[in-house]
Amino acid sequence: MTQATPQRHEIPVPGAPLGAGTELPPIAQRLKETPSERAARGREARRRTPRSSHAVWKPRPDRPDPVDLLESQAAGRVPDLVPLRYGRMLSSPFAFYRGGALLMAADLAGAPTSGLTAQICGDAHLMNFGLFESPERHVLFDINDFDETLPGPWEWDVKRLAVGFEIAGRTRGLRASTRRAVVVACVRSYREAMLEFAEKRALEVWHARLDADIARETLRETAGSVADRALAKARGKDSLRALSKLTEVVDGRPRFRFLPPILVPADKLLTGEQRAHYRDAVEMALHNYRLSLPAERRPLYDLYRYREIARKVVGVGSVGTRAWVLLFFGRDTDDPMILQAKQAQASVLERFVGRSRYANSGRRVVEGQRLMQAASDPLLGWYHVVGFDGQPYDFYVRQLWDGKGAFDVEVMDERAWPGYAKLCAWTLARAHARTGDRIAIASYLGAKDRFDRAVADFSEAYAEQNQRDYDALREAVDAGRVTAELGV
Repeated sequence: MTQATPQRHEIPVPGAPLGAGTELPPIAQRLKETPSERAARGREARRRTPRSSHAVWKPRPDRPDPVDLLESQAAGRVPDLVPLRYGRMLSSPFAFYRGGALLMAADLAGAPTSGLTAQICGDAHLMNFGLFESPERHVLFDINDFDETLPGPWEWDVKRLAVGFEIAGRTRGLRASTRRAVVVACVRSYREAMLEFAEKRALEVWHARLDADIARETLRETAGSVADRALAKARGKDSLRALSKLTEVVDGRPRFRFLPPILVPADKLLTGEQRAHYRDAVEMALHNYRLSLPAERRPLYDLYRYREIARKVVGVGSVGTRAWVLLFFGRDTDDPMILQAKQAQASVLERFVGRSRYANSGRRVVEGQRLMQAASDPLLGWYHVVGFDGQPYDFYVRQLWDGKGAFDVEVMDERAWPGYAKLCAWTLARAHARTGDRIAIASYLGAKDRFDRAVADFSEAYAEQNQRDYDALREAVDAGRVTAELGV
């Protein structure tokens, strides 16, 4: 667990800039240009960086060793969980891809871009889209992972999504022609959606959203049962369900289960001295988290009382970062709330596009999520603590389960893959259109399919690179260079 700073601190509202390179152009400045001038900027970007240039992937002679890059991320993680991360990445080339956002960011930093930016996800692969409930209790389909979010080249997100479908298709055993059709459908959907958003009024773009029922209808003919199960499961995932799954009754009250290494109550992780202080640390963290909430959300949070905390391992790429689940009760034990506090580190993109304007990486995640999602968790917030090792840690906080779910692509009929790819791509375009110059980006993309075909070519080539990097990690494990814990 971590220990709080000696003094309570207020959360700074403006977020002092730390460096150049990550600011989006001010909206007022963009709107000084007419739509024609913005479209001309897109066409000029197309002249400067032809759409066909996106087809090329060739590793640089000085390309960093992929295992070295992965090891560079291990330095700030919980040491005994790093082997679990490598083990999960080695379960398949697609799992490796999910954990390798840094590798692809390093490669894309040398790739052509239009020079047009937006708030980007930074890790927009197909498993980072899913279902969740809006504050109005509508189930939506949207991006659901923002650990790497930062302003940057919109093409990076599109390529991350497209390559993910190519690699996932290979893992699933889809034919090359089928995989290409899926990737082309994905990129075409992004392009056509951006063309549509370019014609819409700003408020129409901002309020656009994809209801889960519409997503289900898109998949009805080819994956109706999968979609129905996903939606039903999402609607049943709430704090009561989480309470039944993650806790057991001990001495008359719910306590987090002991399921190492996946779920471990904090008191089983701490030394005697740490155990004496960690409750003060949690209190301080929650105080600062409360200050990060919008003022109208604090009364809701104040209806709940904290009870206990446990470490919970989640994901693939994020394994080894500090992640906690916190149990609260409102009226009684039939009124639970379980929050997830997840460590936020510097985005993998910051090495290549500049530092975030936010000193707190948790705030970077939260602000990026609010910009990109159609609706966000009402209890989304962040905090900062200093660990017992004297190191500072940033966290973002959200509800663990608030109608969260996902369409399971692995069990979908291959005929459903293009439809699912279109859902993800439309969602990504909508997110970019909120913060980027949608008119300039649409003008760059154009009405023809040159960009679609170029990214499909890139995806095939980069999937081969991903396989080589996956093999390099496996060889490093076999040689004893790194340790992997398989099958957990």
